[in-house]
Amino acid sequence: MAWDVLSRLTIIDLMELPRYPATSLVRYARYRGKHPREVVLLKGLPCVWSRCSFCDYIDDNTTDRGLIRRVAEAELAKVTGEFGRLQVINSGSIQELPDDVQGMVRDVMRDRGITEFWTESYWAYRRDYEATRRFFRVPTHLFLGVETFDDNLRNVVLNKSMHWKSPEEVAAATDSICLLIGFRGQTKDIIRRDIDLMLTRFRYGIVNLFTENRLSAGLMDPDIKAWFREEFAALDNEPNVNVLWHNTDFGVG
Repeated sequence: MAWDVLSRLTIIDLMELPRYPATSLVRYARYRGKHPREVVLLKGLPCVWSRCSFCDYIDDNTTDRGLIRRVAEAELAKVTGEFGRLQVINSGSIQELPDDVQGMVRDVMRDRGITEFWTESYWAYRRDYEATRRFFRVPTHLFLGVETFDDNLRNVVLNKSMHWKSPEEVAAATDSICLLIGFRGQTKDIIRRDIDLMLTRFRYGIVNLFTENRLSAGLMDPDIKAWFREEFAALDNEPNVNVLWHNTDFGVG
């Protein structure tokens, strides 16, 4: 585990993180865009950080391991393997699925002939990335929510608590990142640099357009979003980049 972050969170901290009832969510989808894949949205244990200024995804997390398992059993049973690719989202990091649920994911991929796995992981788990890849026994792309390579925006505005010396340090840890576009403080030059780094340093990228939620009121920059839609429409032609013009474009959520 990433004890450098966990050491800052006591068990009481985790238990007292706010929990809100989730609305009815779509948890299984067949994504037929670039790199077609089946996508499942599972419940996980509380995110190890849980303090990003824009993230309400943690509302779907729980300490109820029985519920986590029941959701996983129901959604993974829908996986057919038709695309040979699976993406698991769990409103945090793959490492925050209990071990038995991670084993269920691995077994489903084995039984359905799935040969490529896409999932997400926080920077604090980076020392565990290789062990995670070995565990799933298929090529595994761990998407890191970089959001932006601008240190101030990432750590002060978004409160990501992710620090590195250079983009090359990130690229040495993972081949896949997510960027967030359309929040206040971003400039056109910052976005151009972020997109260039994604295209030149990483194999896969997911670009998310900012969507306001209960935590992030006032943080969205509609002008930057509108500019990006026009300036970077051609990203839809990049074979290894998914642009989520809407936050449910993968079909779940």
